[in-house]
Amino acid sequence: MTMRPVKRKIEAEKKSESSDKSSVKVAPDGPAVINESGIEIKSVYTAEDVERTGGVDRSLPGEPPFTRGIHAEMYRKRPWTMRQYTGFANAADTNERFQYLIKNGQTGLNVAFDLPTQCGYDSDAPEASGEVGRVGMAVDSLRDFEIAFEGIDLDKITVSLTINGSAAILIAMYLAMAEKRSYDLKGLRGTAQNDILKEFIGRGTWIFPVEPSMKLVADTVEYCAANALKYSPVSVCGYHIRESGANPAQEMGYAFCIAKAYIDDVLKRGLDIDEFAGRLSFNFNIFGNLFEQVAKFRAARRLWGKIILEDYGAKNPKSGWLRMIAGGGGSGLTIQQPENNIVRGAYYALIGALSGAQTMALCCYDEAYTIPSPKAQHISLRTMQLLVEEIGLADTVDPLAGSYYVETLTNQMEQEMVKAMKEVNAQGGIVQAVAEGRIQEQVSIQAYQHQRKLESGEFHKVGVNCYVDEDEEAPDVELHPYDEKDAESQIISLQEVRKTRDNSQVENTLARLKTDAQVDKNVMPALIEAVKAYATVGEMTNVMIEVYGRYQEPIRF
Repeated sequence: MTMRPVKRKIEAEKKSESSDKSSVKVAPDGPAVINESGIEIKSVYTAEDVERTGGVDRSLPGEPPFTRGIHAEMYRKRPWTMRQYTGFANAADTNERFQYLIKNGQTGLNVAFDLPTQCGYDSDAPEASGEVGRVGMAVDSLRDFEIAFEGIDLDKITVSLTINGSAAILIAMYLAMAEKRSYDLKGLRGTAQNDILKEFIGRGTWIFPVEPSMKLVADTVEYCAANALKYSPVSVCGYHIRESGANPAQEMGYAFCIAKAYIDDVLKRGLDIDEFAGRLSFNFNIFGNLFEQVAKFRAARRLWGKIILEDYGAKNPKSGWLRMIAGGGGSGLTIQQPENNIVRGAYYALIGALSGAQTMALCCYDEAYTIPSPKAQHISLRTMQLLVEEIGLADTVDPLAGSYYVETLTNQMEQEMVKAMKEVNAQGGIVQAVAEGRIQEQVSIQAYQHQRKLESGEFHKVGVNCYVDEDEEAPDVELHPYDEKDAESQIISLQEVRKTRDNSQVENTLARLKTDAQVDKNVMPALIEAVKAYATVGEMTNVMIEVYGRYQEPIRF
């Protein structure tokens, strides 16, 4: 979204006219146009602007540093994977929705978990009361995974697990479930979000303190590098950092700082950069100005390629691929005039396609209100399919390449990302800055400032502070019902698991988990063993809390 201060003079552009021959004169009292990343937008761009900001990267798609895409043919060979974020109630209900989406052409699953699961509680824990299955699928044991993915071919449908604080446990469950169904783990594809640093910044579903949380992320990367070679154990999530108040350049800069922190931790274990960097993935946000977003992704691909291939010295070009899922930003959606969100979603999907995303998880028009209805998910899925089948977005690679505006903005966005990364490094690095609450403070202040601009009308939002219908009626949106009986059913199922499993085996596996955590071993083998014995999420989490402790959020004044 472009910010247009009503009476701000464009003094900066006027001053540059004498030294910059490419500048185009405008009326002296015209307002400046500043994008969200703080870059002033000129009224006309020329070749001189491109050269002045760093020139054009003339590499082809599929060539380092991958500005134009990580694959040579991009969507001509295969369109982006289409996912809808879904999961609610219990495993059986979620499986039914999974089957519905796959039947309608969805090519990947993006799984939502309820808050108790995300925070490491069993469904019958007092802390879980009222939240079981409310905002995602309730998971207590391996049995829930077995039910949720029954009848789904994991070779054809890749699965993304949106989980963080309890990610190591849920990854163990997914691998154990796949192994039980005779899949070869070395060829199994999928992704876990597993980005705990952004949880401290943005969402808050943390469990353990920062250092042991980092250790668990490294455990999953190390384990998958040896045992599940094609599985992506981390999806660094700039998405939620952006949702929390970061601007587009900060979204990428902070995400890259986080990714580097994970890489550095894994390298300390003796792995080579090429053993795991190619399986790191990213989850980024899309809402706002189309050209700023496209330039953001082009610049980010180039910057990440440089970081991995030049700074870390990776030999395999694939290690430098910015493999990303682009989500249609939830913060871009509005409660007011929700049908407008269908249009917004179409533009978000257009941005994702123009940006070269490998996967899209498009938000639905009713997500400002509720868990998406089947109808809303159907519309979002068809929106992505339309871009491929009718609008021509799979016909050619990087179609905006060569635009004076886009190439200039790509260069400027890369410079802003580097600036954001340097600011983090000046605070002692991302881990220290997060542990001290500095990044959280920064994005919170920006979120407040953005809200003030939205309320004042300085930041335009259609249907919210401009083009508002005075006689507008309450929107007709179907709310997803929350049924307490679903929670009761989940608790009964959990109790049945506890009665029918071998509890002595569970105790033995939990004892091993505790010992491995105490001596700082990689806990993934112990977690997989415990999962196979049907230990619960809460039981495994509590064992690790005994060793690692709980995180206490820093308060900054």
